[in-house]
Amino acid sequence: MPIPQLSAADLALLRQYDTPTICNVIELFDLQPRTAGYMDGRIRSCFPEMPPIAGYAATATIRCAFPRSEGAVYGSLDEQGSRFSEIPGPPIVVFQDLDDLPVAATFGEIMCSTYQAFGAAGLITSGAARDLDQVRRIGFAAFSSGVICSHGYSHIVAVHTPVRVGGVAVHPGDLLHADANGVTTIPHSIASEVAQVAAEYVAAEAVILDFTKTGSTDVKKFTAARLECFHLLGELSKRVCARRASA
Repeated sequence: MPIPQLSAADLALLRQYDTPTICNVIELFDLQPRTAGYMDGRIRSCFPEMPPIAGYAATATIRCAFPRSEGAVYGSLDEQGSRFSEIPGPPIVVFQDLDDLPVAATFGEIMCSTYQAFGAAGLITSGAARDLDQVRRIGFAAFSSGVICSHGYSHIVAVHTPVRVGGVAVHPGDLLHADANGVTTIPHSIASEVAQVAAEYVAAEAVILDFTKTGSTDVKKFTAARLECFHLLGELSKRVCARRASA
């Protein structure tokens, strides 16, 4: 089954917003529990100063504790690069580290430079990172559960297979959004609408934020701003849910 594809304009819109805002907008559609769809606190940005990324999961599993039975350590990079063509937009490489606990780094400068050269927007792993200074210099977004200085017996086990990272099942082609705050999936069925209505969500929140910048301590004015914000968000949620129901 083909992976749904967002327009380049919608992807660009998604990258304009932080991941918490994207999570908030997803909640408007009432498609899933509010505790579903995003990775837990084990997965952290290696470079919080970098801007948000949005793209499609290019999944793989990796192991570092034991030597590869045959073939070169980086041999599967060739297959990964060739299969990026199956992804309908910028790939985000997603690794599940099969070792428990991680014993060595999933990635370093060579892997990240290779992925970037093949068009990837970033990398997410349940394992560890290394070569942080070098990867930061090339501007490649990365997310991991920690940092380990050695790659051990690092080798890719399988590519384009379902993985579980940060408590979330990720399938090849899943749409992801990530920044300093963490990583979330975006359901394909609402992805374009999420991109389109995010500005309205931000505008509604701005009603409260603008009040906080006035210097006023008038509780009644704060209450009015809060109620206006919630009214705007409620109307926005009704609108997007009604559009989905009539589709």
